[in-house]
Amino acid sequence: MSSWAIVALVGIIIWGVVEIARARAGIVTDEDGNQKLAARDETGGRAELEAARRELTDLKERVKVLERIATDANTGDAREQARIAAEIEALRAQPDSQGKTRALPAAKEE
Repeated sequence: MSSWAIVALVGIIIWGVVEIARARAGIVTDEDGNQKLAARDETGGRAELEAARRELTDLKERVKVLERIATDANTGDAREQARIAAEIEALRAQPDSQGKTRALPAAKEE
């Protein structure tokens, strides 16, 4: 292949890449050769934007719940409740004076 053919081939490839980039960007050429942006349908974009906003709101609510769960277990009240529950379970397993294991009723969940 001659050097001029290679130059022509490279030029055609570059021209094709530029045209593809213009088409993806929405640039069109009118009858007079003027380039302008093509009008886009914004209804789909608005619906997608609204769906993304709803999803973001839902995710923020989930994060708030997870933060509350993570921090509530570390408060003084939560530790005290866990300590009391552990003492109750220890008393349930403790044998009475006759050697029998006491059967305490299970704690009711509130």
